[in-house]
Amino acid sequence: MTATGSPATGQGARDPDPSQAPPQQARPLDGLRVIEFSHMVMGPATGVILADLGADVLKVEPPGGDNTRRLKGSGGGYFAMYNRNKRSLCADLKNPKARALAQDLLADADVLLENFRPGAMDKLGFGYEALSERNPRLVYCSLKGFLPGPYGERVALDEVTQMMGGLAYMTGLPGKPMRAGSSIVDITGGMFGALAVLAALQERNRTGCGQRVTSALFETTAFLVGQHMAQQSVLGEEPQPMSIRSSAWGVYDLFDCADGQLFVAVVSDTQWRRFCADFGLEPLGADDALADNAGRVAGRERFMPTLRELFAGLGRGQAAAKLARAGLPFAEINKPSDLFDDPHLAQAGLVDVRLADGARQGTQARLPKLPVEMDGRRFDVRRHLPRIGEHSREAARGTGRNEAEIEALMADGVLFENR
Repeated sequence: MTATGSPATGQGARDPDPSQAPPQQARPLDGLRVIEFSHMVMGPATGVILADLGADVLKVEPPGGDNTRRLKGSGGGYFAMYNRNKRSLCADLKNPKARALAQDLLADADVLLENFRPGAMDKLGFGYEALSERNPRLVYCSLKGFLPGPYGERVALDEVTQMMGGLAYMTGLPGKPMRAGSSIVDITGGMFGALAVLAALQERNRTGCGQRVTSALFETTAFLVGQHMAQQSVLGEEPQPMSIRSSAWGVYDLFDCADGQLFVAVVSDTQWRRFCADFGLEPLGADDALADNAGRVAGRERFMPTLRELFAGLGRGQAAAKLARAGLPFAEINKPSDLFDDPHLAQAGLVDVRLADGARQGTQARLPKLPVEMDGRRFDVRRHLPRIGEHSREAARGTGRNEAEIEALMADGVLFENR
């Protein structure tokens, strides 16, 4: 990143020769072979989790490459975010020679990922039953709109299931449902897919057999709003959208400072006493009617004007520093672009990924790492975003095909590469 905080900078070469690179530290999933038939977000999100953890993920793309590479607007970052650490095989699966090559790759693969419409993989000859006969150890992961049931054949998108699953209702204003500001169901559904794959691999360690696992958008949405379903069961009251201020806490609000906004939460009686002491609000801290959270919820009209006046007289940085010293929950209101220069993320949570497509091809994009730490380490990039078919020859060689056979597949429009 440049000093100005540009999200993508610098021209770069392709991945270095592995024989010349320093040895890499072993990763948890080293040796795991994954074949990915997916596009957009949910399937690639599953794949990038496995890839970041060390799996060899081979992404199978159609002629011309995954259409996600060419999306604009809010989809412009999908490919860059969810396809690092993968290889690319570009093949025309309508051609029986390409299907035969894919079958050979799958014969000793550990995992298959797919997120196409129900029945699409079966038509290509890549359904679970057919593949498992040849490779009974295969873990076959489908990422779908719905698990089996009345909705099983419906077409779904992240936003569709946010609407029908109650998440948009809980996010928006009354009468104005609003989708979350991220592809949260696609991403979380992909996480559940990765979790199911790892569970199936663990079971395979005991039984020697693979299995089919499925993660779905609608059921993921239901799981996300399950806390609100439980809320209604526990309290006997239908939950209101979270845009309506929750009555659970006395202080759980946005405050306007002199130069910006802060979110501040005071969610325990100890925090309330500390807040009042550190911000010079001793009279409020000594008020017995406000000593517990229930009293503060009931007494908001008495003390909130004082709090709003207090923060209005402080700069955002000044208020944040005082809240941090007091150990109180608070947050600046940031845009995604602010995260490029976030000091906490910059220390160990961002990684440079070389872009593979478009006008900025070859430049570096600084993107979030997998949000986990294992044994004190985070997971970096070992492969930048692949160009379309960059590893087609390499993958074909892995099936035992010789150079003459590979050249013939290229000449016949079966395999493609873009070096």
